[in-house]
Amino acid sequence: MKECIIMIGANGQIGTELAVALRQKFGSENVITSDLREPRSPKEGEIFEIINVLDKPALKALFEKYKPTQVYLLAAMLSATGEQYPMKAWDLNMNGLLNVLDLALELGIKKIFWPSSIAVFGPHSPKQNTPQYCIMDPNSIYGISKLAGERLCEYYHKKYGLDIRSLRYPGIISWKTAPGGGTTDYAVDIFFEALKSGKYSCFLSADTALPMLYMEDAVAGTIALMDAAQEQLTVRSSYNLGGISFTPAEIAEEITKILPNFEMSYVENDPRQAIADSWPASIEDTVAQEDWNWKPTFDLQAMTKDMIENLK
Repeated sequence: MKECIIMIGANGQIGTELAVALRQKFGSENVITSDLREPRSPKEGEIFEIINVLDKPALKALFEKYKPTQVYLLAAMLSATGEQYPMKAWDLNMNGLLNVLDLALELGIKKIFWPSSIAVFGPHSPKQNTPQYCIMDPNSIYGISKLAGERLCEYYHKKYGLDIRSLRYPGIISWKTAPGGGTTDYAVDIFFEALKSGKYSCFLSADTALPMLYMEDAVAGTIALMDAAQEQLTVRSSYNLGGISFTPAEIAEEITKILPNFEMSYVENDPRQAIADSWPASIEDTVAQEDWNWKPTFDLQAMTKDMIENLK
């Protein structure tokens, strides 16, 4: 059966590159991207629609127009931005998801992808090798909305049989799109600044370890999960996804190996530090490895080299 995919929130960091991979796999005519605004550089032959995921009648009209077999819901307000606008973040992150889930049931859409985040973990979750199942007590509105979303996804699967799949993304690092208001964004921003000015002022402390993932691995992992047979999947909330864990000091050291004059400084009392302190330092993802053969390919050294080469 021919797949037809609609991606909502396609202009963001992940959507921009995931859409390219999906078009290569399924053909441009079978992948419809959408967002609140036109993409910065629309390409010929690509189908794009303006949509607000909170406008349920418009969303229904979009689904009825294209009759998608899969929907990727990427529209969200991220952690740092969410703390400035908590009610807007809750509204977008929760009601956007509910609109898609309800319409998927009503219109018979067979497969949904919705990203969760390491933000679902909190101060009492294990910091090192955070397991698939543990205490989860997020203290950012982003994390709270993502944890609630995970429970909804599992509920809709168990109660209605909806095939919804999810990954707990760590910080995603990419050279193609600018950061979008997340706590892990320093690890993208640092490369832009290293090449532009030779220095970077980091809003996290030197020893704050956080889980990260290079974009190529994030895209490959997402498609691998969506390609997996239903019977392989044992997790219907969201899969832990591990990649590379490092501190600002460690990434600065790797950059200095390529750009010897690079200088790093640190800002004190940034509100993003408190969010980072509540998150895991590293992620344990054996369930994803066992269920659908998840395996990242980039380490810190390879990622740093690739980022600098491409950004140059």
